[in-house]
Amino acid sequence: MSLWEFANPVKFMALSGKVLPWVVGLTVLTLVPGMIWGFFFTPEAANFGNSVKIIYIHVPSAMMAINIWVMMLVTSLIWIVRRHHVSVRAAKAAALIGVTMTVIALITGAIWGEPMWGTYWAWDPRLTSFLILFLFYLGYMALWAAIENPDTAADLTSVLCIVGSVFALLSRYAVNFWNQGLHQGASLSMDKEEHVADVYYLPLLLCIAGFILLFVALVLIRTRTELRLVRLHRLEIRERMKDV
Repeated sequence: MSLWEFANPVKFMALSGKVLPWVVGLTVLTLVPGMIWGFFFTPEAANFGNSVKIIYIHVPSAMMAINIWVMMLVTSLIWIVRRHHVSVRAAKAAALIGVTMTVIALITGAIWGEPMWGTYWAWDPRLTSFLILFLFYLGYMALWAAIENPDTAADLTSVLCIVGSVFALLSRYAVNFWNQGLHQGASLSMDKEEHVADVYYLPLLLCIAGFILLFVALVLIRTRTELRLVRLHRLEIRERMKDV
C-alpha cells in the first residue's frame, strides 16, 4: 500500500472517518488531564508566581502555530509537484486552525509578558516574526477567498506558503539568531538552565500532545468538509451544464 493512495478523496474520506473518533478520544484523554494537572496541581514559580501556568496554553499553541505552517508548506509542495487535491485542501483546512493558534499564542504571550517585562508588547525578534507569521496566515486565507478558480487559488496560496515559511522559521529560531530580545529561550531545551522545571515538565508534555491531537482531529474534520464542498461545487456545475 502506498501513502499516495490516500490522495484519492474517496480513500481519504474512508480512512479519516475511521481514524477520527480515535483521535478525538485521545485528544480528550491527554488535553483535559494535562490542563487540570498543570493549572491545579503544580506549584507557583519563584520568579513568576501563578503566571507560569500560562505555559500550558502558550507553549503548545506557539509550537502548533509554527508547525501547522510547516504542515501547510509540505502539503502545498505536494500540490505543486503532484497536483493532489487532498493535500492542498488539507493546507486550506489547516490555515484557520493555524491562525487561531497564532492568536492564542500572541494573547497568552502578552498576558505572560506584562508582569515579566512591564509591557504587553515589545518589538522583540521572536514576537515580531510571530506577528508577521500571523499576517501571512491572514493573507493565505484571504487569497483563497479572493480567487474563484480553485486550481489558481491553490497555486498562488502554495507559493505564498513557501514564502511565509521563512517567517515560520524565524519565529522558531529568532532567539538563536539574535541574542538581543526580551523573549526567553525555549521552554523545552537540552540546556538545563533554559529547560522548564521538572515539576511543570510532564503536564506540559501532556498538553503539547493534546494540542497536537486536537489539531489532527480538527484538520481531519475541516479537510473532510472541504472535500465535500468541492464535490458539491462540481455537482452544481454539472446541473448548470444540463440546464444549458
